[in-house]
Amino acid sequence: MSTAQALREKQAPIKSSYRSDPNAAIVTLKSSGSLDASSITCKLSTGSAVKEASKVAGLHPKAGGDDPDISGELCSGDMLLEALVACAGVTLKAVATALAIPILEGTVTAEGDLDFKGTLGVDKTAPVGITSIRLGFDLKFGEREDGKGVTEDEVERLGKLTERYCVVLQTLVNKPELSVRVVGRGGRKEEPGVEREVAWGMKV
Repeated sequence: MSTAQALREKQAPIKSSYRSDPNAAIVTLKSSGSLDASSITCKLSTGSAVKEASKVAGLHPKAGGDDPDISGELCSGDMLLEALVACAGVTLKAVATALAIPILEGTVTAEGDLDFKGTLGVDKTAPVGITSIRLGFDLKFGEREDGKGVTEDEVERLGKLTERYCVVLQTLVNKPELSVRVVGRGGRKEEPGVEREVAWGMKV
């Protein structure tokens, strides 16, 4: 059985279930990270793939992929949220440091809603991609030497500056100019020294 046929057979019942129950295709992806007082970093909470030298991206189980806890493969949607969590967490820690706002610990979470009917082509009207993202911070502040607590105005400034200077967040908010190019070589026997190339490209 070819790989393509195996994938089609694996996805067939999934697509069928989405046609009979459209809500079954909707999933909320999640990513989280933790902050501490030791450095301007954000530690991501990920699956087993983080233990490997490199991360492996694969299909989400809702699209016919294997259980990530077994395969160690991460859905690219999860990776997108991880990037947001990481960037937002580091940005917030940097801003807090600059504003002298002591953060003992905290968590950063990101949730994204995704309808797999779109990416699997089950419903042509369903969107392809994450349609709603919720980013949140839950922080525990430390004590200042002067004994003053963190004010609401400081928290507001912390949030606004984090939103303003988080690269990944701003990339999502302000759609960048994108281009896509596909180049392929080989696929048939050629004369020695000759390599056939086909290409396609477009601006999104």
